[in-house]
Amino acid sequence: MSIYQHFRPEERDFINQVMNWKAYVEEVYAPKLTDFLDPREQQIVKMIIGQQMEVKWEFFGGSVYTERKRALLYPEYYLSEDSDYKINLYEIQYPKKFISLSHRDVLGSLMSLGLRREKFGDIVIVGDRMQFYCAEEVGEYVRLQLQTVGRANIQLLEQPLTEGIAYEDLWHETAVSVSSLRLDAVIASIFKLSRQKAQSLISSQLVKVNWTTIENTSFECGTGDTISVRGFGRGKLFSIEGKTKKEKWRISVGRQK
Repeated sequence: MSIYQHFRPEERDFINQVMNWKAYVEEVYAPKLTDFLDPREQQIVKMIIGQQMEVKWEFFGGSVYTERKRALLYPEYYLSEDSDYKINLYEIQYPKKFISLSHRDVLGSLMSLGLRREKFGDIVIVGDRMQFYCAEEVGEYVRLQLQTVGRANIQLLEQPLTEGIAYEDLWHETAVSVSSLRLDAVIASIFKLSRQKAQSLISSQLVKVNWTTIENTSFECGTGDTISVRGFGRGKLFSIEGKTKKEKWRISVGRQK
């Protein structure tokens, strides 16, 4: 039985990477630190590594609130510490009285530095405070190169991880019935849109499932999928409860508050 049959075709490359990480720990008998992983990638790591004794895994993204985390795979003898994850935290100082900045502004400016998204963890905005986590190995480069965000000149203040802004990831959860588990049907139910509107958003490349752009309206959603729609926010398929007497799928979905 192939391990790939339990996952989607587009996840094959990441699965191979996880198996290579596992093999490294087994052969070298030393820990392996990854870049930042999104929640779906973290789930894949858990499923592949499992609960075996030879290789252990833990995740840390800088605080207990973070969504994106680095994984540490290590042999059974190893005792991990937060410092093993090599994460820097930066707070963005900008003229708050005159300019408003968004998550998109920060992410766009970070991506303009020529680094991969995987080198950055969460971008946290609470009120007018803005922070982001990044991999220690690129921290000094980011600190020197990031001088503007959006239209604002900024300064970066490195903070200890204990100073990370606390925030809550709140979801409004509800149970709905859908004719199928197709992406367009699930989007329509979560965001209260017509099926036609959902299809238009997908074909316009405005929809991501588990942080990957999906253009196929018939893409089948599964338990745990996070769905983001540009301009509408994020939703999640928490569980699939089964079919009703009318052959509709009963699902539990959430929309981020």
